[in-house]
Amino acid sequence: MIQNSIDVACHVSPRLSAFLLSRSNDPETEQPVTLETVRGFLADLLPEDFREAERLHRFDVDPSLLDELGALIEEFGPMALAIDFIQATASEALSCVIETLLDDVNRDNPPTLGNVREALLDGLGARLVGDGALEDDEDDTLLAEIEGLIEQYGPDTPAEACLYNE
Repeated sequence: MIQNSIDVACHVSPRLSAFLLSRSNDPETEQPVTLETVRGFLADLLPEDFREAERLHRFDVDPSLLDELGALIEEFGPMALAIDFIQATASEALSCVIETLLDDVNRDNPPTLGNVREALLDGLGARLVGDGALEDDEDDTLLAEIEGLIEQYGPDTPAEACLYNE
């Protein structure tokens, strides 16, 4: 189980988080995936003239993924594991489940990812489909999704931290 000890929300954009996740989940990518290996991969995708300008820092552009990765490398080092910077974000359907649990529980004891898994096993997804809050096909993937979040962040992680933000 990997525990995310860095508050990625204040360091990583959703776009970079998604890119880091895609690189970390690529079976052909060397493990462990570090910020430096991700930066190298991204830089290799850019045209040569952009890579040269990026290397020389001769012009200012809107913050790019390379700029953002560079700032992370500067702060956390090139060997920091990319997985530590991936935001835990539930899909819209799983967020609906989490919000339902948040509405149903005592705020002094908010639900964890483990509580969400238990609620899904007890039929909460099917109930939300029946209520019209979820589509039939959305219920099919909820258990696999929550299992993935639990595997990455642990069952005691507050579920609210994983809510989908558009």
